[in-house]
Amino acid sequence: MIKPIKNEQQYEEFLKRIYELLQLELKPDSEESDELELRSILIKEYEHEHYPVPQPNPLEAIRFQMKQMDLSEVELNEILGSCSRKSEILSGKRKLSLSMIRKLNEKLNIPAEVLIQDY
Repeated sequence: MIKPIKNEQQYEEFLKRIYELLQLELKPDSEESDELELRSILIKEYEHEHYPVPQPNPLEAIRFQMKQMDLSEVELNEILGSCSRKSEILSGKRKLSLSMIRKLNEKLNIPAEVLIQDY
């Protein structure tokens, strides 16, 4: 019977068992594939609680997404307004406005909860 992970030792045991299951050629809806799914869910929850990944800084997120989308500075100007405004925002001298957050969320697919953080 699979039980929730309550400590680091159990977490390590779950990881080991998942590795073993991944080495098998599992058939869909088999007992082993169900076990893999359940253990994966429990590991995800344990990691979410004990190893949270911090959200990126809004400015880092913008720069990263620009690079990923191969977006030019000129294209970012169109989203944020003007060249000087873009420079002020990326240097941290000016904060993002609500309309800028909405545009960045829509055009660059950056989650709003990342963009609204203090920086």
